[in-house]
Amino acid sequence: MRAIKERSFLFLAMGFLACTVPPAWCAPRTETLPALPYPEHGGGTLRLVAAASGGTLDPQINYTGQYINLFANVYDGLTTFRKTTGPAGKDVVPDLAEALPTPQDGGLTYTFTLRPNTYFSNGQPVTTADVVASFQRLFRIGAPTAGSFYGAIAGADACLRTPAHCTLKKGIEADPASRRITFHLARPDAEFLQKLAFTHAVILPASAPDHDTGNTPLPGTGPYRLEAYDPNNFLTLTRNPAFRVWSADAQPAGYPDRIEYTFGVPEEAAVTAVENGQYDWMADAIPLDRLGELGSRFAGQTHVMRHPSLYFLPMNMHEAPFTDIRVRQAVNYALNRKALVILYGGPGIARPLCGLIPSALDVEGQKCAYTRGATPADPAQQWAGPDMQAARQLVRESGTAGQKVTLVVASTSAEMAMGAWVRDMLQSLGYQAVLRPLSSSLHLAYIQNTDNHVQIALTSWSADYPSPSNFLDALFGCENFHPHSDSSINIPGFCDAHTQSVMDRAKTDVSLTTQQRNQLWLEANRLIMEQAAVAPAIEKNNVVLTSSRVQNFFYTEVNQLLFSQVWLH
Repeated sequence: MRAIKERSFLFLAMGFLACTVPPAWCAPRTETLPALPYPEHGGGTLRLVAAASGGTLDPQINYTGQYINLFANVYDGLTTFRKTTGPAGKDVVPDLAEALPTPQDGGLTYTFTLRPNTYFSNGQPVTTADVVASFQRLFRIGAPTAGSFYGAIAGADACLRTPAHCTLKKGIEADPASRRITFHLARPDAEFLQKLAFTHAVILPASAPDHDTGNTPLPGTGPYRLEAYDPNNFLTLTRNPAFRVWSADAQPAGYPDRIEYTFGVPEEAAVTAVENGQYDWMADAIPLDRLGELGSRFAGQTHVMRHPSLYFLPMNMHEAPFTDIRVRQAVNYALNRKALVILYGGPGIARPLCGLIPSALDVEGQKCAYTRGATPADPAQQWAGPDMQAARQLVRESGTAGQKVTLVVASTSAEMAMGAWVRDMLQSLGYQAVLRPLSSSLHLAYIQNTDNHVQIALTSWSADYPSPSNFLDALFGCENFHPHSDSSINIPGFCDAHTQSVMDRAKTDVSLTTQQRNQLWLEANRLIMEQAAVAPAIEKNNVVLTSSRVQNFFYTEVNQLLFSQVWLH
């Protein structure tokens, strides 16, 4: 494959003098993109494939793993997670900021200095005004994590109440002359730097509109730019001509010249196409009937990677019959998690999960309230099997048998198989249960919106960053329930004052040790499961299939396969 040579771009010729602040950034000059560490591995087109697209291209709204991992190659925040393999990939490092600040005022003040000479893909320099506008926009557009991740910023409460008038005037100060941005928090946030590293906090031009841009890409600062998008057919990424490496830990230079994403290829066909080298990577889960051949014939192209990720059944606490806690508990007792492990692919890639904290987070002490011989008051050490007798008794006591229940699932083969089993389980409990599949590009947004009156769903969730808060506060925090919105990730509509107080302490008490903080998350897990807002099903590893020409398999703790670092041969 041809080497990538150093290339020069005359910013004056590209209209990069349109800026006015600070004047020093507007001087004409020639920027040179640095050579790749291994130039002989550069070039080519990385070909990705999926059954469906991942929805909106707006990086502050999209909450699908399919695009969040892609956006890591396009956008940057003030901080990011180290782009490296292994445990060091959990580390937060400075990105568009020059350094990580030391929190001041008891964890209420964070001051960053913006790197000079960084540019968006449209040629505009990144300024402090862009940083302020990006965080205002988070609230104005109703980003899914606006409250849960960034609600500690002073003034965020007012922004959540009246998004259109959000200024964060008390929460963010910018000094263009010194390139400093200071965040003032209303309360400490022990994970604030990690939250700034998440995709929704990427920095966009101040001119970005205050609405979901949908199929229209926004300029970024990473090594690639989103060039063309047809959500029914394709997404194309090309090199960002304004990119330069300011930190290889934060955003290394990319190897492929292009990244082409094709949509509309079912999983069965996608597996065959990747095996044959027509595509290099597939987004969807490997169908159960194809796993055997991967291990026997394509072991060198198959990678089983540990990642905090789970499947669960959110039950709408505001829709019958799941308004009754006994019904929700019955589903938890009846759920045969071993069967779902088998349907997903077997114990080599999945395990029963009876709580909400995946084992990949290494938090010890989680117990199981709903299994044979256990109760919420006397939980077991681990899941031992379903208890249909207890489940049917709870349904009888609730008086809800015979009611209609619709289970909404994504139309992938693995989720359809698991969904069919859950439907049958609901029928065995006495309900008139039906299965409703939706395209994976629509499924998550649909089950979040209360206007759709979803009773129960099957969905998956992966960590935004390695912390139990991603599974507890993100999915069950009161601030994440937004009726009539596609961005209401608290799908059950769970809100309990005591549970919230436990989670708030875990988030805000900066004096806690890691062990003490984990104990609080375990208590929050116990309280949520006591109310049975969801039925956890299985935790899963990622099975990643690549073509034979993909080299330098670069899997990070947070962004999974980092497309920019793939070598094509």
